[in-house]
Amino acid sequence: MSNSANTLPAAPGVGYKAQHFSAIMADPTPVTWLEIHAENYMGDGGRPIAQLRHLSERFAMSVHGVGLSIGGEGRLDPDHLGRLKHLCTWLNPASFSEHLAWSTHDGAYFNDLLPLPYTESTLSRVCDHIDEVQTALGRRMLLENPSSYLAFAASTMSETEFLHAVTRRTGCGLLLDVNNVFVSATNLGYAPQDYIDACPLDQVGEIHLGGHDEDTDDHGAPLLIDSHGCAVVDPVWALLDHTLARSGPRPTLVEWDTDVPDWPVLAAEARRAGQALDRLSVPA
Repeated sequence: MSNSANTLPAAPGVGYKAQHFSAIMADPTPVTWLEIHAENYMGDGGRPIAQLRHLSERFAMSVHGVGLSIGGEGRLDPDHLGRLKHLCTWLNPASFSEHLAWSTHDGAYFNDLLPLPYTESTLSRVCDHIDEVQTALGRRMLLENPSSYLAFAASTMSETEFLHAVTRRTGCGLLLDVNNVFVSATNLGYAPQDYIDACPLDQVGEIHLGGHDEDTDDHGAPLLIDSHGCAVVDPVWALLDHTLARSGPRPTLVEWDTDVPDWPVLAAEARRAGQALDRLSVPA
């Protein structure tokens, strides 16, 4: 298994949206890398593929999958994995990632990323699937921590213990979504900084940021929903600072997938991520 020949810079990136193509090509400042959702580019031609080829000549690229169902009980879909391999072969991205979640059952696909109990049985299944993906693609993959809205009584280990075990068994890396950490910590009642401190940060190949929606549960307690539809909030920026202080500089991406703003708004979010990275090189 080998890594891609190119690498993601420890600099700000954004999740690419087609409506931003012209603006990005004209002036991408401060963005130096882009991430795409794999499932949007599994066809053989057309404008999306043509634009992606142009972008890949100028930017380091990351491919983010949302449909493999790494945590699903059944086998991975060989046709989906084959299309993913075709994409990664011609694009040769610097990074490939997927979610620690499941979205398939008995041949049905659910348009959601569903949570898992953290047990030895789940660990074995997830590791087997990661091994299959890494073998098929011939590259190391990154596994993204989920947003959680409930805790499973069946779990026998914490999420960070589970991630430690997965990286040890498979050699995969991690995509650390600090917004997901903040959402899960708020919903489940623990300190997000404690999660970061317990996470295997040396295995983190990308950091993600995004917006979330605020709600309340049936008991009136705060309930955060990972939406990727608004700006990153100040407590998540603060958690990014805490993370980078412990991990050192990492490729840092801003996601904005719904209610997508005009390019200057997204570029301003990326610029703020770049400022967080720049602070690492400034003496205290």
